[in-house]
Amino acid sequence: MERIKMTTPLVEMDGDEMTRILWKMIKDDLILPFVDLKSEYYDLGLEHRNETNDQVTVDASNATKKYGVAVKCATITPNAARMDEYHLKEMWKSPNGTIRAMLDGTVFRAPIVVKGIEPNVRTWKKPITIARHAYGDVYKATEMKIPAAGKVELVYTKEDGTEERSLIHNFTGAGVVQGQHNICASIESFARSCFEYALSTKQDLWFSSKDTISKSYDHTFKDVFQEIFDAEYKEKFEASGIEYFYTLIDDAVARVMKSEGGFIWACKNYDGDVMSDMISSAFGSLAMMTSVLVSPHGYFEYEAAHGTVQRHYYKHLKGEKTSTNSVATIFAWSGALRKRGELDGLPELVKFADDLEKACLGTIENGVMTGDLARITTIPNPTTVDSEGFIKAIRKTLEENL
Repeated sequence: MERIKMTTPLVEMDGDEMTRILWKMIKDDLILPFVDLKSEYYDLGLEHRNETNDQVTVDASNATKKYGVAVKCATITPNAARMDEYHLKEMWKSPNGTIRAMLDGTVFRAPIVVKGIEPNVRTWKKPITIARHAYGDVYKATEMKIPAAGKVELVYTKEDGTEERSLIHNFTGAGVVQGQHNICASIESFARSCFEYALSTKQDLWFSSKDTISKSYDHTFKDVFQEIFDAEYKEKFEASGIEYFYTLIDDAVARVMKSEGGFIWACKNYDGDVMSDMISSAFGSLAMMTSVLVSPHGYFEYEAAHGTVQRHYYKHLKGEKTSTNSVATIFAWSGALRKRGELDGLPELVKFADDLEKACLGTIENGVMTGDLARITTIPNPTTVDSEGFIKAIRKTLEENL
């Protein structure tokens, strides 16, 4: 079988720990035998980020701007323990945070639905996509411990030197304080990305925040969404037969639990972080969740929604077998290849991405799966395989389908 040709490279960002091991297996068994892969490779493993003072993350982001499509492996965001383990020069920032800020994107996460893995919420029939704003709020917050009594104020100094002040709290004893921010340009990009994604997928769009309590901060998000929708998207939504509406986040949670799914739920940064984990867990597993960063400038970065699977990696280093679910990482590759094929007019590459995903789901539906799925499946007598065995089984299904 002649391998499928590519015309434009995609950006490949390698990662850490067990997902790095799976990354190579996926390429060797599921991509390279079928696709003449063109990629510009960047090693975002923590050791190499440390060697380059994290310049490699910036370079990978700029390459994504150049080529338009990237696929990323899960990476470590270091804490104090990682500082010691990897002998780091400093506690490097989250690569995902750097990439999201540079690409000005919104993260869309949706569960991968497969027969035999039933949602815990019985009313859910279709995937629920979380659209997570990827800038600011608590992730860019400045924090301070207040040691004793005193006054804390929010101060805005204009360019002409004049000031505006707002009292945060008169402390009578020790406490803590946190300052968050966002910028209207990023909120506008978030809104447009959500509206465009809803139109491209023909799904209703919900947006939720807490504007009744946060009358300036959250209300700004609500106002920006409504203004852009009314000016640019209202007629397009009506023509597509889809709906946009705003509701308070507590009301959204209640509605989501009683819905059938099949819509996009746009959330602020932290809300999206939490709700995507809730949605993925209720649908089955974080390892069964797609994640794509969509920029209004036309950049796409595909990744798995989960972390580096540290516990399995330590077992792997001891020579022990692991049963690590690679579906989300495989779908990151298929998503990037599909988008590359769509942008470059390569229907055979788009079809291969579809076939690869069908092979993943078909393997599970045939009863062959990793341990995390075997524990929750309704398929009788499933066959539990190790990490490599699962990828080999997908390869067999893919070859049979092709």
